[in-house]
Amino acid sequence: MKNARQSKIIELVNAHEIETQEELLELLKKEGYQVTQATISRDIRELKLTKISEDGKQIYRPLNQTETDYGNKYIQILKNGYIYMEMAQNIVVIKTVAGMAMAVAAAIDSLDIDDIVGCIAGDDTIMCVVRTIEDAPKVMDKLNQLISSNKDNK
Repeated sequence: MKNARQSKIIELVNAHEIETQEELLELLKKEGYQVTQATISRDIRELKLTKISEDGKQIYRPLNQTETDYGNKYIQILKNGYIYMEMAQNIVVIKTVAGMAMAVAAAIDSLDIDDIVGCIAGDDTIMCVVRTIEDAPKVMDKLNQLISSNKDNK
């Protein structure tokens, strides 16, 4: 439940201009999460969200992460949501647990894998556009390594 909630928080702060914990709490409630202010505060700290100034507003955004932080958060989100993937020319189609595609796509985007141009997510499917057909198997290998290495570390 915690990982799903934190995945949803990352998704929400990337999609909305959230200025307060109360706004985040209300958005989470609309998504079906029953949480307290204390839980939100802990999640913000654990996810290393920070407030940045954007268009005259102070909004929450993920702090720039280091390689080790990716192992702790983004790869965990990838691992928890991932079911399988297939290649369709230069597109890697990733199936996820229902409701997790946007969070997994945000995690993949945050990993800055060189050959990935971008991801589009639905409810349980991600279309990950890769630069070339030749790069798609390399991207799949990289994602499989990240998922496998994180499983070994658990």
